[in-house]
Amino acid sequence: MPLIRKTPVAPAAASPAERPATELLRAGNADERWSAARALGSVRDGTGALGDALRTEADTRVREAIFTSLVRLGGSRAVDAVLPFLGVDDANLRMGALDALRAMIDDARPVLPELLSDPDTDIRVITCDLARGLPSPEATRLLCDVLARETEPNVCSAAVDVLAEIGEADALPFLKACAARFGDATFLIFAVNIAVERIAERRPDSNG
Repeated sequence: MPLIRKTPVAPAAASPAERPATELLRAGNADERWSAARALGSVRDGTGALGDALRTEADTRVREAIFTSLVRLGGSRAVDAVLPFLGVDDANLRMGALDALRAMIDDARPVLPELLSDPDTDIRVITCDLARGLPSPEATRLLCDVLARETEPNVCSAAVDVLAEIGEADALPFLKACAARFGDATFLIFAVNIAVERIAERRPDSNG
């Protein structure tokens, strides 16, 4: 009786559940990438894969999952993964990066002084807003430094806006000096006057 050769059976493709999350995040469909992004938020070394994925991910829902997982992981590596996207043209991606940094402001603290000196005016403006999440004394020190050296009125205006909300009395001379330096910027002078009034109202001796 002749031997009948059996046709070799090809190994079954791995199901999505069996494929590594890093692979799914890189090459899966949108739902698989979303699930993988969420799963990597619980993996200690998932930060690198999440940061890499942000560079190419176009699906808004998946991006949101990536940012959420980076915030969950936290730490300096997560901050470093998010920072490059503060200066991109894509408004949604830029806002996602800003929201992520705001959510992990304690981890982002060490990089704020550098960001406040960034050559990109928009990044300096954004960083002034991030300072809103700091304790009042720390935010006041950072933003007073900005007012003392900044040459762009829009950046000063962003700093003044935050100081109006949480600034301490130490900011008053810096605000007045800023107003004097930009005497022709009406919108900035107006903002400074409001900030000075609000800070004065918050001073413990303001009613004494």
